Amino acid sequence: MTTILIIDDERPIRSSLRDILEYEDYKVLDVDNGLEGLDVLKKEKIDLVLCDIKMNKMDGMEVLTAAQEITDTPFIMISGHGTIETAVEAARRGAYDFLEKPLDLNRLLITVRNALEKGTLVKETKVLKKKVSKTKEILGASSGIRLIKETIERVAPTDARVLVTGENGSGKELVARWLHEKSNRSTSPLVEVNCAAIPSELIESELFGHEKGSFTSAVKQRIGKFEQANNGTLFLDEIGDMSLSAQAKVLRALQENKITRVGGEKEIDVNVRVIAATNKDLLKEIEAGNFRMDLYHRLSVILIHVPSLNERSDDIPLIATSFCDEICGDYNIPTKEITVQAMQALQALPWTGNIRELRNMIERLVILSDKKITDRDVSLYANPSKQHSAVGHVSEVRNGGGGFEFDEFESFQEFKDHAEKEYINFKLDKNAWNVSKTADEIGIQRSHLYHKIEKFGLKRAD
Repeated sequence: MTTILIIDDERPIRSSLRDILEYEDYKVLDVDNGLEGLDVLKKEKIDLVLCDIKMNKMDGMEVLTAAQEITDTPFIMISGHGTIETAVEAARRGAYDFLEKPLDLNRLLITVRNALEKGTLVKETKVLKKKVSKTKEILGASSGIRLIKETIERVAPTDARVLVTGENGSGKELVARWLHEKSNRSTSPLVEVNCAAIPSELIESELFGHEKGSFTSAVKQRIGKFEQANNGTLFLDEIGDMSLSAQAKVLRALQENKITRVGGEKEIDVNVRVIAATNKDLLKEIEAGNFRMDLYHRLSVILIHVPSLNERSDDIPLIATSFCDEICGDYNIPTKEITVQAMQALQALPWTGNIRELRNMIERLVILSDKKITDRDVSLYANPSKQHSAVGHVSEVRNGGGGFEFDEFESFQEFKDHAEKEYINFKLDKNAWNVSKTADEIGIQRSHLYHKIEKFGLKRAD
């Protein structure tokens, strides 16, 4: 339900506005001063604020200015002493509109509806921009993360080559993206190559391209990643897995800023900034003869080490909350709260898969938990070593039968769909297939629940 906050030091005005807005099916909160109003904005999800300008303790303009720093909730300013100058000042400070007392009922309701529509559009735009952008924020306030952010700010505007190290799933790719995003090359392409995913016999063709007929399957000319990244950034992920022959050619490209396609003779000038990443200890690889020392020194002008999640467990609450908000938004369900005990349980887990593993676990918890994610949910669903406890719990909840073994699922998506289907079917049976009651109980919209019923082919038992 849409929630509107009224901030006005005149009780009759607050009462009148409350009666009007509640009649229109809005949820209404009201306070008699600006300080309390700001406190409500910090604690509650408010969709719109109606704020008087002339008040004791803190006037409306001061409330509006302070609110801009904590929320993007639209404000409608109200005054019994309205002037053009006051209206202009309110708009300049970010107010959606300005209304004069005594309030005209029709004007008030139209303005409220328009302001709410604008607020919805602003939120949808932010969500869409977040989905379109691949460069997510680097979350965390630990010393290691602060150092990474400071290094990015200093290094990104230069063309210095960067070597990013860290465990799998720790966020090396995100660091590379921010280095490109904050560089002078940000308007040019960022081309990514996973060196571990390309067979050694094809890596040179992938990086430098090839001419038609240069080998059996070369039926046409192909442009390589170096050329695709010209004037931009080339991100060589898992460079520790690159073959020695390809390393030699990459070294030459870095030294001379020239490449030659496989099967070609012409040298092609390239202007590329190279960022490399690896989860291996390249110095040990050099000792073992698997990596060239001269290439290592070419790549490691700047070294950035991304700490593992176990090394920065204090960042887990911030990251987990962000993932929970994002995932609930993707599934179009109310945001679930992670309890303090659940957060402590997450911090105590061994994170071998780092950020990637944490996100998968939060998604699992969002799907399988009720309205809050508790430490019991973490114990049942998040810890891989206790997966069979989760199976037992599902069987127990369904009063025998219906249990399942994890080996029967080929992917997490398949398991997730099955668990979601079982959960929804159980809740519908429990509520005698009252869809409205079930939707309220599990915290999703009724239309969304109907979609799930259709998706999983659920039917009421006779």
